[in-house]
Amino acid sequence: MTSPEESSASAGNGRAAVRLLQGYLWHPESLDVDLEQFLTHDLDDAHVLWDAVQPPFAFFENGEPTATQTFYQFTVLRLYDEKPGSDALHAHAEAASHALNPLLDATPPGVGWQLWEDLREL
Repeated sequence: MTSPEESSASAGNGRAAVRLLQGYLWHPESLDVDLEQFLTHDLDDAHVLWDAVQPPFAFFENGEPTATQTFYQFTVLRLYDEKPGSDALHAHAEAASHALNPLLDATPPGVGWQLWEDLREL
């Protein structure tokens, strides 16, 4: 077993893929949206991925059913030669979020999203 100090010291050694942002995008099934027209797969030094998934919850907070929506799992990840510390990862996630916001804001009305910082290694 290693101490917390040893674990954090060894965390910076070696290549790492780290998820910076995680979440969901959705739109009504009746709305024909090609996310490729609005989003990029490369965001500065990060990679943007999305895949269609079943709605991860049955209802939105307002009680509206999610069954009429098309959902996408959304991930922003970055590859590192050396895994940086938590402060640097947080800064990278924040920068990715700021770069992503104008792209998300440019999607058609009816497209929704919920993203959060998720600094776990893949």
